[in-house]
Amino acid sequence: MAKRDYYQVLELECTATDADIKKAYRRLAMKHHPDRNSGDATSEESFKEAKEAYEALSDPQKRAAYDQFGHAGLEQGRGHGVDPGEVFGDIFGEVFGDIFGGGRRGGRQVFRGADLRYELELELEQAVFGHAAEIELTTLAECETCAGSGAAKGSTPTRCTTCGGVGQVRMQQGFFAVQQTCPRCKGRGNIIEQPCDSCYGQGRVRRARTLQVKVPAGVDSGDRIRLSGEGEAGRNGGPPGDLYVEVAVRKHEIFEREGADLSCEVPIAFTIAALGGEVEVPTLGGHAAIKVPSETQSGRVFRLKGQGVRPVRGGPTGDLFCRVVVETPVNLSGEQKELLKKLDSSLKKSPKQHNPREAGWLDGVKKFFESIGQ
Repeated sequence: MAKRDYYQVLELECTATDADIKKAYRRLAMKHHPDRNSGDATSEESFKEAKEAYEALSDPQKRAAYDQFGHAGLEQGRGHGVDPGEVFGDIFGEVFGDIFGGGRRGGRQVFRGADLRYELELELEQAVFGHAAEIELTTLAECETCAGSGAAKGSTPTRCTTCGGVGQVRMQQGFFAVQQTCPRCKGRGNIIEQPCDSCYGQGRVRRARTLQVKVPAGVDSGDRIRLSGEGEAGRNGGPPGDLYVEVAVRKHEIFEREGADLSCEVPIAFTIAALGGEVEVPTLGGHAAIKVPSETQSGRVFRLKGQGVRPVRGGPTGDLFCRVVVETPVNLSGEQKELLKKLDSSLKKSPKQHNPREAGWLDGVKKFFESIGQ
């Protein structure tokens, strides 16, 4: 039976990245692993097929040959006498090792510390202009008493006799050889007979820390600042994780932000809307003025170029959009009401001239009722 296309096997496009290939193989290997599908010949075949596809596409040279010549391009350089169990063991360690945070260092399994996430709330001004923030968090840090070894002072860990100090044991399962974490030492490669009194043999303790975070100008909600090595301490000499500070910008009383642009509502008196005038508006950099022409309607937007935000990743500074809202006067005196009544009477003499939108709307309503016979 002809072999299936390797990209089809892994359910990928030919433009897939190395990370996509590894992720696809993880999923299929977990799904069809013989330990999970004992006696299922179809799953076993799918597992072998996925392994073969991954072995070819994860190697840059093999992938290049396959992309150009297909399966025939891999036949030329194929060697003989390779133990499939060895191949699977190498691929299994490469693909699944980082799922459990493990790796190898100095012949034993080491574990990278966990990454941490911290939500930092900022005012809009702090996000726009940058800010030096101070955060407090509690993380797992290396025990200072035992320097991370987990052993009490004056004692040393002894090598694990089950795994020989490598932290992993090899299990033969029929056709395949699988490496897994040593059940006795849990991957440490050694046994702690006299645990440290401070960390109880764990090599790590919880410690409160204060960190300085430099927030660059222009960040927005959802942006993340990575502090390398500020996550939890690793185990068995593994490297520490990273700390990701996620920005959350609080709601502002005046401005709303959309990307690099800002917007706000500006209430104006109906006399200014009718006669025109100059209105002072706020900006993040101070004050500015907009000239409101006569006969301005509520909802009109005025643009102040360059009064927005300069994006953190570069690019032009955004604009400030001011939407005017005509305010109806309240708490009128008797004299003021009489003046408005006189104005209203005067305007009604030529409604289409002074209130064209209202007149047009009333004409539309009239036609509507005439069309339905009312």
